[in-house]
Amino acid sequence: MDIEKASETGFCFGVKRALRILEETIAEHGTVETLGPVVHNQQVVDRFAQLGARAVERADQIAGGVAVIPSHGVSPDVLEDLASRGLKVVDTTCPNVRRAQSAARDLSQAGVWVVIYGDPRHPEVKGILGWAGHKGVATLDSRTVTDLPDLPSHLGLLSQTTRNSAQYAGFVGSITGEVLSRVDELRVINTLCNITKRRQAAALELARRVSLMIVVGGRHSANTRCLADMCSSTGTETHLVETAGDIDGAWLEGQSAIGVTTGTSIPDGVIDEVMLKLEGLKERGGRV
Repeated sequence: MDIEKASETGFCFGVKRALRILEETIAEHGTVETLGPVVHNQQVVDRFAQLGARAVERADQIAGGVAVIPSHGVSPDVLEDLASRGLKVVDTTCPNVRRAQSAARDLSQAGVWVVIYGDPRHPEVKGILGWAGHKGVATLDSRTVTDLPDLPSHLGLLSQTTRNSAQYAGFVGSITGEVLSRVDELRVINTLCNITKRRQAAALELARRVSLMIVVGGRHSANTRCLADMCSSTGTETHLVETAGDIDGAWLEGQSAIGVTTGTSIPDGVIDEVMLKLEGLKERGGRV
């Protein structure tokens, strides 16, 4: 039984940048508060909590003098609210997310109604829609747009940065085919993260060669769930785990090859523990 790790794993550039900024902020100010988890990984959040970063759900829960914006970003009205309260705002928004925010703002200012392909409940998507002045909609279902009885005459399409490129293309194709004759203008902007695309391609390539895929990442992480869905779509048995402790030895029974990939917020230590657990189970024939 072979165990192989995908060529693209671990922290992405945006996560590394966010954590470096957070470390520097803690070193300078001591205890700080992040508006939501700085990244979607509980192990990382727990480690930074020990260093002095407290995560809060809402801006009005910030009690200290320093507010840290997570890598997923926030809407401009949240930034304005924090600044109006005299707080020092430290922004760790990923540059790729910032690019999507700028695209949404520019479209809205040009009088274009913004359609975001993404999970409307995700903080990144909420923030991007805020940069569009909330003049638009976020959805994963093209019918949300095509079924509108009063369709705006100018539409702009962009995507949550961590979505799958093939699915985004399908979403764009569905809308184009249905609404092109009903609108005066249709703009499509590629706001997908290139790092995420490379990671997804590496995971897919590996999933097609193995009989079992282990996807390591937070269950609340959009990019991790997308990875797991993509790997599963190949027909390969796929399991999403947060830590090595989630791995069930029974999964290895009868498997010829195991592949491992990770979300973009996974520390190297967690990946190492997963690889060691799999190697140990392999030696024991899958028995715990």
